[in-house]
Amino acid sequence: MLAFVLRRIAISIPLFFLVTVFTFVTVAFIPGDPAVRILGAGHTLAVYHAFDLKLGLEEPVFVQYWHWLDGLFHGSLGRSLFTSESVTTELSQRVWVTVSLVIGASIVSLVVGVALGLGSALSRGPVARTLDGVSWLGFAVPNFWLGLILVEFLVLKAHLLPASGYVPLSQSPAGWAQSLVLPVLTLSAAGATGVAKQTRNAMTEMMNREFVASLRMAGLSERSIVIRHALRNAAMPIVTMAGLFFIAMLSGTIVVEQVFVLPGLGGLAVQAATDHDLPVIEGVVVYFTFVVIAVNLLIDLSYAWLNPRVRVGS
Repeated sequence: MLAFVLRRIAISIPLFFLVTVFTFVTVAFIPGDPAVRILGAGHTLAVYHAFDLKLGLEEPVFVQYWHWLDGLFHGSLGRSLFTSESVTTELSQRVWVTVSLVIGASIVSLVVGVALGLGSALSRGPVARTLDGVSWLGFAVPNFWLGLILVEFLVLKAHLLPASGYVPLSQSPAGWAQSLVLPVLTLSAAGATGVAKQTRNAMTEMMNREFVASLRMAGLSERSIVIRHALRNAAMPIVTMAGLFFIAMLSGTIVVEQVFVLPGLGGLAVQAATDHDLPVIEGVVVYFTFVVIAVNLLIDLSYAWLNPRVRVGS
């Protein structure tokens, strides 16, 4: 198993560097001058040029990237061009907001999606069609619109939850949970829909397999057949879909955090892009890339646990 994990990590290393290079080069060539954003309008070109020299932005792009990479190897992601604060410090203050949001949305997506998919696969008639309709609804509703609808009904009319803001877990566990309910529901809608569709398709196929009929003839209960045998055999495509939506939710946090005013990495990325703050943008990309690599590794480990032949053949 250790060799299996090490191979997967080794495969991910080139991906990490390709993503950082692509991000650095792309942002470096986007029109915009951080000096203008920092100093404001009304200065001469000489003043802006001198400030760019001070920031090191006049050096060739590959030299700037090498300096950044050298700092990364020494445990530093650089400093923000605007605040001069360590990028690692800025990200550390926000990362748990985004992680809490994405993990919460992933759990909701998996639980609700599997429940809807199982109900649809095992039901017939109007019940199945109703569950299918509910499942597909998540694809049709944009995140930002769903967030506004939830605020309208659960905040303005029912007065059940706060409309925006974030309460740290250390300050108030109850307040922390309440501040995440609406963002998690908003972010998990599409994920629950995708997991439900995949679960329905996989379970429908499994329930029509010969081994299910054999288990029924052997006298096993329907619940045991569904949970212990059919669902386990159908789990691999479901796990794949859940992992893909987990990764997709990282980009979804950019919109959701703006709607609900959450101090997470998504909001920081938007602000850094507006300010052309390259070190901060690169830092956010590094964090997101590590999360993607970790999720892909967990998916591979899940495959190996669900089907040992995957581990043996890798």
